[in-house]
Amino acid sequence: MESDRRSYGAVEDQRVIAPTEQGKEIDKKLDRHLNYEFGGPWGVTAMMTGFPLLMYYLWICLQFYDGQIVYPSSLGDVKPFILRMWGHVRDDATPTPYAFAIYSTFFFYQLLIAFIIPGYKQEGLPVPSLNYKTLMYNCNALGCFYTTVVTVACLHFSGTFRLTEVIDHFGEIMSVAMIYGFAVSFGAYFITVLRGQQIRMSGNFAYDVFMGAVLNPRIGSVDLKMWAEVRIPWNILFLISLAGASKQYDEYGYVTPNMWFMVLATFLYLNACCKAEECIPQTWDMFHEKWGFMVIFWNFAGVPFTYCYSILYMATHDPAKYKFSTLGYVALYATLLTAYYIFDTSMSQKSRFRMQMQGTYKIRWTFPQLPWGTIENPKYIQTAHGNRLLIDGWWKYARKPNYSADLVQSLSWALVVGTASPIPYFYPVFFITVLVHRCGRDFERCALKYGEDWEEYCKIVPYRFIPYVY
Repeated sequence: MESDRRSYGAVEDQRVIAPTEQGKEIDKKLDRHLNYEFGGPWGVTAMMTGFPLLMYYLWICLQFYDGQIVYPSSLGDVKPFILRMWGHVRDDATPTPYAFAIYSTFFFYQLLIAFIIPGYKQEGLPVPSLNYKTLMYNCNALGCFYTTVVTVACLHFSGTFRLTEVIDHFGEIMSVAMIYGFAVSFGAYFITVLRGQQIRMSGNFAYDVFMGAVLNPRIGSVDLKMWAEVRIPWNILFLISLAGASKQYDEYGYVTPNMWFMVLATFLYLNACCKAEECIPQTWDMFHEKWGFMVIFWNFAGVPFTYCYSILYMATHDPAKYKFSTLGYVALYATLLTAYYIFDTSMSQKSRFRMQMQGTYKIRWTFPQLPWGTIENPKYIQTAHGNRLLIDGWWKYARKPNYSADLVQSLSWALVVGTASPIPYFYPVFFITVLVHRCGRDFERCALKYGEDWEEYCKIVPYRFIPYVY
C-alpha cells in the first residue's frame, strides 16, 4: 500500500476532499447496474406483494385476536381462515373517503409547509452522476414539525379532529397509505423514464420499480426523497403515539408509563431527524439510494403503520396486561435514553465529519446538541479514491455504531408491552434483518470503491455494528 495512506487528524490537512481520477472511474462503474439484489425480479415482486399482506395480517392479529398470532386450525380450515382474514380487511380496512381525507390532508399539508417555511440551507455531497455537482437542501423539517404539532393541537383540543380518530380508523388509513405508496412508486418511475432521467437501470420492469429510477427527485426547493424520509413516516408515528395517549386518557382518565414511553421514544426519533436534518444529505439514502418502491412504500405506509404496534396494542388493551415494576420502568427508560444518545451522536459525528472534509460544516444550534456530537480533529484513513474513512469517535468501535443503537431502540419499542403480545416484536426482528442485509450491500460497495484501503479499514475497525460481537 502507498506510504501516505494512513490515519491522521483533520487539523493536519485542511484540504477539501475530492475524488481522484481513479476514484472517478470507480464511481462510473458503481453508477451502473452491476447485479440483482433482494433476490432479483422474483424476490422484489414477492416483497411488493407480501409487504401489504403481512401488514394486514399483523394488524388483524393485533386488533381482533388479542394481539396473538393466529393460523388455520387444520388443513380444512385454510380456506375459511383466508376468508376470515379477508372479512376483517373488507369490513374494517376498506379505504373510505374519510380515511382518504385524513391521510391526504396530512400528506399535502406536509408538502405545502415544506415549500413555505424557511429552513437551514445545506450543501449535499458531490453527485457522480451529475458530474460531481452538489445539490442544496432546504432543511426546514424542524419548523415544519413545530407547525404540525401546533396545528394538530388546535384541531384536537377544538374538537375539529380528535387524534383518537387515528386509532379508531387505523385499518382504513393504513389502506390509504398503501395506495399512496404504490401510486407514488409507479408514478415516480414512469415520470422519470419519460423524462430520460433514469439511472442504474436493470432493464427489468418490476425490479426497476422496486429499486427506483430517479436519484434526486425534486419539486422546486423540496427534495422529495429527503422530505418523504422524515416528514411522512416519523411525523405519523409521533401523532399515532399521541393518539394512543389520548385514547388511554379518554378510556381510563390517565396515561400509562408505557404509553408515555412511546410518546417520548417517537418524539426523540422525530426530533433527532428534524434538528439534524442538515446531516441527512450526507447519508447513503440521499447520496446513493434511488427513490423507488423500497423506499417510498416503506416511508408512506410501512414505517408508520408497523413500527407503532406497541402503541396500537396499548391503546386497545387493559393496562394490567403490560404493567411493570418501578425498577422495570427505570431500566426501560434508561435503555432508551442511552441508545438514543449513541444513535444521535454517532449519526452526527459521521455526517459532520463528511461536512468537515467537504468544507461545508457550520454549527447549527438546534435542541438538543448533545456532548460528543462533533469530533474535533478526527482520525481517518485517506483513500486512493479521494474520500476519507472515519476511524474515530463511536466509529472506531464499529463500522455501523448507529445501527447498534438503532436496534436497541427498536427492541425497547417492543419490550414496552412485555410478553403481552408478540406482534410489536415484528419491528426489531424485521429491523435486524434489514440492518444485516444493508450492511452487506454497503460493505460490498465500499470494497469495490476503496479496494485495499477498505481492507486496511476493516483491520482497524473489525466489527460491523455490534462491537466485540458482530
